[in-house]
Amino acid sequence: MSFQTALSGLNASSGNLNVIGNNIANSSTTGFKKARAEFGDVYAVSFGGVSNTATGSGVRLANVAQEFTQGNIDFTDNNLDLAISGEGFFALNEDGNTLYTRSGSFSVDRDGYVVNAHGQRLQQYDVNSDGVATNFTPHDMQLDTGANPASASTRIDINTNLDAGATPIDNTAYPALVTTDPNTYNFSTTTTIYDSLGVTHDATLYFRRDDDYTDVPANNWEVTMEIKDTDGTTHLGDTEVLEFDNSGTLQSTGDIDFLDGAPDANANSVALGTPPFIAGAGAWTPSTGAAPMSSFTLNFAGSTQFGATSAVNDLVQDGYTSGRLSGISVDSTGVVFARYTNGQSDTLGAVAMARFANPNGLKQNGDTNWTATFESGDALAGQAGSGNFGQIQSGALEASNVDISQELVNMIIAQRDYQANAKMISTEDQVTQTVINSVR
Repeated sequence: MSFQTALSGLNASSGNLNVIGNNIANSSTTGFKKARAEFGDVYAVSFGGVSNTATGSGVRLANVAQEFTQGNIDFTDNNLDLAISGEGFFALNEDGNTLYTRSGSFSVDRDGYVVNAHGQRLQQYDVNSDGVATNFTPHDMQLDTGANPASASTRIDINTNLDAGATPIDNTAYPALVTTDPNTYNFSTTTTIYDSLGVTHDATLYFRRDDDYTDVPANNWEVTMEIKDTDGTTHLGDTEVLEFDNSGTLQSTGDIDFLDGAPDANANSVALGTPPFIAGAGAWTPSTGAAPMSSFTLNFAGSTQFGATSAVNDLVQDGYTSGRLSGISVDSTGVVFARYTNGQSDTLGAVAMARFANPNGLKQNGDTNWTATFESGDALAGQAGSGNFGQIQSGALEASNVDISQELVNMIIAQRDYQANAKMISTEDQVTQTVINSVR
């Protein structure tokens, strides 16, 4: 009987050494979670239960428990390296089977799917414009490796100061704007706009302070937009009127359309009669074959008329050319953004996250992956940074939570346990040999 008891101790100690050895072997495995051996004593149970004088029949390895404590966060240079700080797992798809992992080392395959080293695809949730998941039905995360299409300019937001001390243009000598003659305007500024094919064109705004106050009263400025096509031709848009009060504040707060072919009521806050208007101005069709521009809005909000040199304080337009994928970034809530060479970015979705009521019940699948079981409970879906879910750190990986020093101490203890049980067998052998020799 003592042989069996000691043998069970040897087996249990050997199992403990195997667990410790596996921990040490995976001390550098990203996302690895250490385990510990749990033991239970063994008693022979009869019909009447365990006897009060029973000495026990040894020990058995009752369980190998995983420890899901947080590992250290190690930073890398790859934005697709993801680390979870807190609770949760990444969801992966492998041939229709859902796996869960804490190892966030990802890259993009030739089809644009975000995968780990084993080709398992990272899952994502769809999000709204605010980056909040709209549903928790996961699907494969895939990057669009094609070009980001161009977008035609539709508006310019401009903040400018027009010099209140500027000399009005002599309406008799120069009755109309001639863009090639600087005597016919007081100030101009040029910016780049884009057509629907992403081709650039120069758009110039000409500001004219006319001395014919019957047509355009004092403190008001005519403004005209001219677009220069790639073939060298120019298109002159509408001429509108900006009105300022005697403190230099712009009276209009509405947007002004410079390609609709009509005077814009929003250009002035009071009736000025018939504003200057260029007959025939209106929609413009680029020579590049791009779509016609029939509406182009300028917003002069915040512009002033002060006694300082005319200057542009801020000017922004909303168009852009086509671009190629230059990289991706992931924020702390797992929202993935694709960045393009044209300065634009697209929201692809949010990294799919899952957590479990009992993560210790997860089944280990190897390759630092787990699958859900009855003991773990069903996966609870969510977005990083919400509820009990941890946040995601891009450009980082979660290291193994194995403490080498502690494991080496555990190994020494397990080794002594093994040696003690081996000594027990040796002692029992000597006792047995003494009994056999006494019989002789």
